[in-house]
Amino acid sequence: MKPNSNSRKHHYESQYNIGQDNIQKFGFDVHNPVFAISALLILSFVAITLFNPELANQSLSASKAWCIKHFDWFFMGTANFLLLFCLFLSISPFGRIRLGGDNATTDFSTLSWLAMLFASGVGIGLMFWGVAEPIAYYSNWAGTPLNVTPNAPEAAKLAITASVYHWGLHGWAFFIIVAVALAFFHYNKGLPLTIRSIFYPLIGDRCWGWPGHLIDISAVVATLFGLATSLGLGATQATSGLHYLFNVPDGFITQLFVIVTISAITTLSVKRGLQGGIKLLSNINMFLALLLLGFVFLVGPSSLLLKSFFNNIVHYANNIIPLSNWLDRSDEKWMHAWTVFYWAWWISWSPFVGMFIARISRGRTIRELTIAALFVPTMVVILWFTVFGNTALYQAQQDIGELSNGISSVSLAMFQMLENLPFNSISSGIGIILLLIFFITSSDSGALVIDTITAGGKLETPVPQRIFWALLQGLIACVLLYGGGAMALNALQAATITAALPFTLILLIMCLSIYKGLRDYSKNNSDKD
Repeated sequence: MKPNSNSRKHHYESQYNIGQDNIQKFGFDVHNPVFAISALLILSFVAITLFNPELANQSLSASKAWCIKHFDWFFMGTANFLLLFCLFLSISPFGRIRLGGDNATTDFSTLSWLAMLFASGVGIGLMFWGVAEPIAYYSNWAGTPLNVTPNAPEAAKLAITASVYHWGLHGWAFFIIVAVALAFFHYNKGLPLTIRSIFYPLIGDRCWGWPGHLIDISAVVATLFGLATSLGLGATQATSGLHYLFNVPDGFITQLFVIVTISAITTLSVKRGLQGGIKLLSNINMFLALLLLGFVFLVGPSSLLLKSFFNNIVHYANNIIPLSNWLDRSDEKWMHAWTVFYWAWWISWSPFVGMFIARISRGRTIRELTIAALFVPTMVVILWFTVFGNTALYQAQQDIGELSNGISSVSLAMFQMLENLPFNSISSGIGIILLLIFFITSSDSGALVIDTITAGGKLETPVPQRIFWALLQGLIACVLLYGGGAMALNALQAATITAALPFTLILLIMCLSIYKGLRDYSKNNSDKD
């Protein structure tokens, strides 16, 4: 995927050649020093956690508390600003700019594009939280949104609304900013496909020096911890499901086995490449997800779900501003535990998902990318939480099954909901398969992105490099689960928030660079006309 030749005239006059600082040894082709420092930082964390898991867990928890106490406003304000900036890009004249030049064509069909975008983005998280999050908010498992009275009709409405809020427009805005920036500066301006390239309009050739090294290292660390959190959550849900269905022991050893097995399968997907690996698995995932979604809708309270879908859209629109405010919140504890964590999670995922979206979006206009990536996933999210969340809430309100007692285990919530529906063994089995494939696509596409950054923006790199990063993701997930022990979820969240804080500032500066780059590009085009 090379920049369109018609856009060569718009390239920056940089003397940097892609891969010029790379080192080729031991079958690797890696950027010096980004690869070495990133790998050293991550491996040091792994070693410290294995040597003293209690100290690591305490340090992560203390770091999480400090970040939330002092920077909750920063996370909340950044999320709001980035969403507004995405909307600005979609409606402004910049939206007409085609990624790759006026004559660029797309590499994937729209359906495959959306499938890859969604499967490698939030699929694994929705599997984990699709039932657990609404039930948690409804039952006051860890506070209620806007301090609503738990187990009341209004609590049920806000349970779905708050869940959609966390997985909807705001979350995807983080991804879109990075995606637009990377795609534009790579395909239209001829710069390497790496995070540092975005800042060329602001710092020029200095982005190839230490300022750029630090930006890329920050992106790699944030991405690895964000991915490890998702993989860790996926592993805990998979093992809980296996225990629930087949009485397989539910503990760290089983979680370790799941992560190792999936990492091994991921290496096979890595070898097959983008077309034969991620694209194929993403299409399979979308089919299975729609199959499971349709099944729950048909055998669940269908008429209620149909009505709830439209009501949930209205409730989301009505509450998006109150939920986005961070001043004088009566539910500050809930906001810290949930919303701030989610924004940190999305921020840590933004280099990964953003670069992956950029890799598959050549030939599309900025308006097409922003609108599609904002609203299509948000509608899918509303549909997902309506079917799974409202079905679970219906069971809780009607005193059906274990969910009527609230959350006993966030990892088990989806399986407890499915247990009260027909053919629960089959649907739960499909759920586990779906979860595992999401696991693979996230790990594979994450390895692809991290490898690109640590290879100085090279798109064609030795397969062992991507395998290295795929295995390292699994290793981080394992040590976080091991170091967290009974508080593994807290350890995963703490690592994510800590790693995301410095990259939040990078995202804000990125917006200024995007605006400057798009303005200059548009000016050059108008001068040519």
